[in-house]
Amino acid sequence: MMVFEGFASDLSYLCLSDVGGAADKISLIPQDFFAELCEQIIQHLNHKIPGVNTVELCQRLRTSGIEISVGELAKITNVVSFLFSTAARNNLSTEDLVTTVGNADSTLPKHAVQVIRHVWNEHSKSVSVSEDVGNMATVGQFVDIKWKLGVAMSSDTCRSLKYPYVTVTLKVADPSGQITDKTFEMTIPQFKNFFRQFKEMAAVLETV
Repeated sequence: MMVFEGFASDLSYLCLSDVGGAADKISLIPQDFFAELCEQIIQHLNHKIPGVNTVELCQRLRTSGIEISVGELAKITNVVSFLFSTAARNNLSTEDLVTTVGNADSTLPKHAVQVIRHVWNEHSKSVSVSEDVGNMATVGQFVDIKWKLGVAMSSDTCRSLKYPYVTVTLKVADPSGQITDKTFEMTIPQFKNFFRQFKEMAAVLETV
């Protein structure tokens, strides 16, 4: 019972600070889409995927006519991730989890509670979260890299530049599991140096 009370205390803190705003937006999200989001969160907690691509998911929602920002979807993801990870640390049953969520100060929409019930019933045994939050990673995880070559034709101070440059986009999952894109430009010499350092890292890894 103390475990359940500890979870309820953690959830109560979360509800007061986050769930209130997230619940309103969750009510706009279709049940099947929310289920997909929960499944991705479970996969992230089980270290099967580096994170949840809230940018891509947000674009899909907007395409279907649902007005929601990346920041709002990220907040929802954080709330649900906290919910599942805390339930895992406390070995909470499906019924205890649903009861606590249903009794929270800022109640989640009915369809969301149904999804949480189903997902936790399916995956509660597989989720393993360290009780020591301090051991969690504090740096981002590299997911993917893309680059493209371009030519600067002009600027405010020069009408004809015509110098080549490389645009690099890094896809990174931060410690909370949110996947974001970091884009920057490099001159050709900078890109060559960047590429050389990658080759050096690859050579070192081959000796490990």
